[in-house]
Amino acid sequence: MVYIYKKIINGKPYYYLRISKRKDGRGVTKDIAYLGNSIEEVKKSLDNLSDYKDEIRKAYKTLNSFLESNYYLEKIKSLRLKKDEFLKEKLEEIESCRLHYNQTFHKRDELTKKEILKNFLIEFAFNTTSIEGNTINLAEAKNLLQEGLSPKDKTLREIYDLQNTEKVFFEIVNSKGRLNNELIIAIHDKLMNNIDGRKGYRIMDVKVIRSNFEATPAPYVKTDMNLLLKWYNENQNKLHPFVLAVIFHHKFEKIHPFMDGNGRTGRMILNYILMDKNYPPMIIHKKTRAEYLEAMRKADKSELTNSGVRDYSELVQFSADEMINFYWSIFL
Repeated sequence: MVYIYKKIINGKPYYYLRISKRKDGRGVTKDIAYLGNSIEEVKKSLDNLSDYKDEIRKAYKTLNSFLESNYYLEKIKSLRLKKDEFLKEKLEEIESCRLHYNQTFHKRDELTKKEILKNFLIEFAFNTTSIEGNTINLAEAKNLLQEGLSPKDKTLREIYDLQNTEKVFFEIVNSKGRLNNELIIAIHDKLMNNIDGRKGYRIMDVKVIRSNFEATPAPYVKTDMNLLLKWYNENQNKLHPFVLAVIFHHKFEKIHPFMDGNGRTGRMILNYILMDKNYPPMIIHKKTRAEYLEAMRKADKSELTNSGVRDYSELVQFSADEMINFYWSIFL
């Protein structure tokens, strides 16, 4: 297997083509070619490495992902952005995703964009519903949302769960507008279509299982949602958009304004905010569910209208990793 290895010496990047293989029962890794100290030099060097063309072709997707992500990262680094106390060293990587999303993804033809978003949606729908206990696996989700083939031995509730997620996601992809109570309730109602008939903010108390916080008492749900939206509007120009979206998501979940579907609604609104701010949508993955819930719990000590770094640093860092680690495999 060949891949690109990056060394930083005195603040300057040096790129090497590295090969890893098994020899005499053990793994052996060595650098086989120096590629340069910029992504442009790396691309030219790879084109001229005739001795390793077969290996390079087999590793094309991995190499291309590395080249594209680092190309945009270099462009962002050249801007010398002001540091963000929440995102820290991940700021530049988040911004490189945003730059590619706006400069490359959005300039693709409409059919290609639709196909890429469909692939994203399938992954998003599978993961966001699985976090809440949906048992439809990824292969079944693909068959359902691409081919219309319903999985065997699954409930209608689980099937509607995925289909509703697809419908709502594509409704919000290109929508622009003010985040308000009406929009939030509409998103929830559509996600819960044929699943739960209780519409609007709850009028009964709810117990959040395996949580270390008390959800807002029913008589104060609308009040707290108004306070949250006020906080959101006041912080749009104070917090980095990614940070704003992540913190809003946590505060929304802590209020828990609906009887059911709060997690799915919250993660959909998270993506609504990101796309509204010209950032790519993201996925919180089923496999990182434990880390996600733990980061959310650590933020629970924050008051509704507060957003301190101490409370939210871990959740923002976790969320940044979720975007950075997945973006380039879908949106290239």
